[in-house]
Amino acid sequence: MTSFEVVDPTTTAAWAALEAQASRIRASSLTELFARDPGRVEALSVEAAGIYLDLSKNLLDQAILRDLIELARQTGVEERRDEMFAGARVNVSEDRRVLHVALRIPADDELVIDDHDVARDVHAVLDQMGRFADAVRSGAWRGATGERISHIINVGIGGSSLGPAMAARALRRFSDAEIEARFVSNVDAANLEAAISGLEPATTLVIVSSKTFTTLETMTNARLLRDWVTHSLGEASVERHFVAVSTNLEAVASFGIDPANSFAFWDFIGGRYSMDSAIGLSTMLLIGPERFGQLLAGFHEVDEHFLSAPIEANLPILLGLLRIWYSVFLGAETLGVMPYAEDLERLPAYLQQLQMESNGKRVDQRGRPVSYPTGPIVWGEPGTNGQHSFFQLLHQGTHLIPIDLIGVLMPLSDEQASHDLLIANLLAQAEALAFGRSAEAVAASGVPADQVPFRSFPGNRPSTLILLDELNPRGLGALVALYEHDVFTQGAVLGIDSFDQWGVELGKSLATALAADITAPELSAGHDESTTRALERYRALRRQWA
Repeated sequence: MTSFEVVDPTTTAAWAALEAQASRIRASSLTELFARDPGRVEALSVEAAGIYLDLSKNLLDQAILRDLIELARQTGVEERRDEMFAGARVNVSEDRRVLHVALRIPADDELVIDDHDVARDVHAVLDQMGRFADAVRSGAWRGATGERISHIINVGIGGSSLGPAMAARALRRFSDAEIEARFVSNVDAANLEAAISGLEPATTLVIVSSKTFTTLETMTNARLLRDWVTHSLGEASVERHFVAVSTNLEAVASFGIDPANSFAFWDFIGGRYSMDSAIGLSTMLLIGPERFGQLLAGFHEVDEHFLSAPIEANLPILLGLLRIWYSVFLGAETLGVMPYAEDLERLPAYLQQLQMESNGKRVDQRGRPVSYPTGPIVWGEPGTNGQHSFFQLLHQGTHLIPIDLIGVLMPLSDEQASHDLLIANLLAQAEALAFGRSAEAVAASGVPADQVPFRSFPGNRPSTLILLDELNPRGLGALVALYEHDVFTQGAVLGIDSFDQWGVELGKSLATALAADITAPELSAGHDESTTRALERYRALRRQWA
């Protein structure tokens, strides 16, 4: 257990002050806030690790920010952070350490826990991954027929798929091997059929990512892929076409994979925090060990910033406090994430898991029900596509929806004019959301009077501008670490366990029982009437199809 005592945030003086501040800010507007404070942008902007964070278009001022910072201090965010980095068991419900930060410690550093250097273990696996990646990329590792590997299929679910899939898309320009990666996660076999379409088993390598090697969806897909490979190449081919990311070496060997080709990660790494562990093997195969090292360096740079920067200039803490301000004190239920970079297309889906699986909790660390919201509903789509989809609601709807607008300053293509237009759209959306266009201004532009209400924009819609210098491996690592520690900050302030995910388990256990009922001679008792009727309907149609 941790030595740090969890503070009920509602009992702090800062909480009470923020409740009063919320009433005040509702009566104000971003137009007024900018007019009253000429130094607002400078005071509410911070920069570190190649990331520029502008909070000025949010519904707060320097007084509110001071109270939020005081809330962080009164709830012990810095102490909780230090405990996590030191290896304390901050995952209290599972009595586990939380050490994803150990995955990016430089090779010449140490992290000694119980007289054992965790960093040495991490780098032993990284070295193993590097040797394997070099062998596949160079053609030294070949399939059962002697052909080079041209395609990777990563089989996993949740963090074992979302992170690698997001990274493959984000870093496609840095993929210098003649290898394509595809990702299978859904137990719906249509996902697998699409992934193998056009592929040859002889040139395909399958990475099975499951810590326990028992995850139902992952192992179902892995067995189907095993049948696909062995039907074409024979049983002996499994050793050349399958590797594992797992710690269950017995199950790995039983599947037919040489345990020497199994890459470890540890129970102090949650799936949604694992893209920079062996779960990132597909990423390393695509971009190479050196660039994977740059990805880790970006993570580590933000780790060091999070660990050492004062709260007033600490990007992840400020971002986490902003989430709490909106969800707890202003009643916003969702958070939009809008990357103005096509290669970050999968980032919103990745952040959905990171945020919602981490902080979607109803009890605090002592198991007591909480009386406040504990995490935003995360959603999003790349710009400019979203502008022609749901931005209408953002501009003229009735909901309070804070959004992150993420821009990449370095173009992702050679079309500079297109990139200029993309950045212009990014900044225009932030400006339009914040300041809108009054009915008076619309009328003055010559719009007919009967159309003025429809073409007026109230403004006062908050956004956070996050500018990344470049979307390269280092930049991606920094961006993901920013969000990881933002999530940590929210959990620390609210006194919840951000690192368990018991909510995932109930549906999985019920699905196992229901799967048996589908093919059983008779339905088992105990299901509700709605479930029973749906099962009976499926069973009846299934008998017709069989």
